[in-house]
Amino acid sequence: MSATLTLETASKFARLVLAHVTREYPNKLDHVLNGPLDLKEPRDLHPVFFGSFDWHSCVHGYWLLATVLRLFPDIREGREIKKLFDAQLTPSKMETEVDFLDQPLRGTWERPYGWAWLLMLAGELNRHRAESAKRWNGALTPLAAAFSDRFLGFLPKATYPTRVGTHFNSAFAVALALEYAEIADDEELRKLLVTKARDWYATDSDCQAWEPAGDDFLSPALMEAECMRRVLDEDEFRPWLDRFLPRLADREPATLFKPAIVSDRSDGKIAHLDGLNLSRAWCWRSIAASWPEKDQRRAMALDAADTHLAASLPCVAGDYMGEHWLATFALLALIGRATDD
Repeated sequence: MSATLTLETASKFARLVLAHVTREYPNKLDHVLNGPLDLKEPRDLHPVFFGSFDWHSCVHGYWLLATVLRLFPDIREGREIKKLFDAQLTPSKMETEVDFLDQPLRGTWERPYGWAWLLMLAGELNRHRAESAKRWNGALTPLAAAFSDRFLGFLPKATYPTRVGTHFNSAFAVALALEYAEIADDEELRKLLVTKARDWYATDSDCQAWEPAGDDFLSPALMEAECMRRVLDEDEFRPWLDRFLPRLADREPATLFKPAIVSDRSDGKIAHLDGLNLSRAWCWRSIAASWPEKDQRRAMALDAADTHLAASLPCVAGDYMGEHWLATFALLALIGRATDD
């Protein structure tokens, strides 16, 4: 791997996120108004996650900060991160976030992307051992429980997966929620996620990978493969992957090996394509570990990951349309599993 997560890079990401998680405007609110009392400022509606342009980006900004704090306890931004978490991750503020969910016509709000990222944040805080992190996690627990319950209620009704490259992608949500369920010992959720992923994807074969679309930030093909890597045992996953993407040794489908072109990073939708390059790198690195070192596909996958990283890693900052979220996907790629360790 040519690109790894260093203290310097982690510090850069932390500074980017600290600059926007409490930046209230511009702000993209997305909820049903039940009446005039719902016309409130973002900070009043979401006293914890009001920054970063939109709610889910703010949530995974907190995930990034929690992750780099764990990986680099002596990071120079650590004091500021802890101060932020002490101020924001409190029971009273979290109660307002939970109350927001309980209002009418909000059952589908942030489904499934925001649900999954909130659980990822809870899972990350579960990894921490410091007393302060236990306090933060305790404050977050009611909100995490609410989203776990929403998955439990929704997944049995979800007859079909959503196979797009944006927020509604089912495989991405399952992968993140499964990580939380395993860390937090939420066995009921874990079993349902595994069952649903098998129901949706187990018989898929010969994926054509007609991508990217113009505003993708996820690869439907690679995200499904990464989801199933997490769901299946290793002896099940390899034959499944051979059926799902049978021509990888020939670098086919070719589109999966070619980074997306980002023609205008000030356009919020087109800027998604930087996220596609970063999330493909994450998937390629993770999937590479499923093959033995002598398998040519392993080296090929790692090379594809590096190619995608080189295309978009330098672009996580510069325009707010990407800057408010891209560092998260860069971090996923840089900590993605690329060895069998």
